[in-house]
Amino acid sequence: MNDPLDFTGKVVLVTGSSRGLGAEMIKAFSQRGAQCVVNYIADSAGQNQSDAATVAKELKKPVIIECDVTNPEQVEAMMKTIGDKFGGLDILINNSGIIRDRTIKKLTLEDFESVVRVNLTGTFNVTQKAAAILRKDGRIVNLSSVSGQMGLFGQANYSSSKAAIIALTKVSAREFARQNITVNAIAPGFIDVGMSKGMPDEVTANFIKQIPLGRLGDAKNIVDAALFLCSPMASYITGHVLNVNGGFYLG
Repeated sequence: MNDPLDFTGKVVLVTGSSRGLGAEMIKAFSQRGAQCVVNYIADSAGQNQSDAATVAKELKKPVIIECDVTNPEQVEAMMKTIGDKFGGLDILINNSGIIRDRTIKKLTLEDFESVVRVNLTGTFNVTQKAAAILRKDGRIVNLSSVSGQMGLFGQANYSSSKAAIIALTKVSAREFARQNITVNAIAPGFIDVGMSKGMPDEVTANFIKQIPLGRLGDAKNIVDAALFLCSPMASYITGHVLNVNGGFYLG
């Protein structure tokens, strides 16, 4: 019997894969045979480039591409590079995201727009430009959040962006279905890596009390969800939001 989680021959791009969940996802696909593209955005200290290189050391013949997902020209250039090198793209995971928490009264317009620009506009840009190289039977997975479903205190910008990603996922699922490309979203709850890891201990403890399974999730929970949605096992699932939150949100 063929292993449904064998991605040999597939080309995978995970945006924002120099650290956190993105890094864990790209490593998981590489371990299962995929040809992987690591993406990072340049920063003045060069930390993101260094992190991307560190991730790439664990991959098989990876390609590393610097690209700001909010810049359509850079995104188009990234897709051209992937298309020229591999002839196409099979799996796209829109993972890039930022967070800037403040209450509405304290939130500046720049704080609001910058988060929406990276999280939502970035997802749109990458999806739009990837359309030119995505192969038939491909997969797109967008990273939403429980925050986009519940509207968490102090996250007017983040919640709005992640709720909109759910809507974008549903529209994309309808439009890409013509090429038998599925488009789904994963909505993580509180995960012990990335953005959730920086929460104060008392905040974390308070959220854990509200999670029926009584613990934070870990990166593997999200990675496994992504692997499933990108596998043949999920070939008839599209426009779906997969909640991975320990029961924190049951909608």
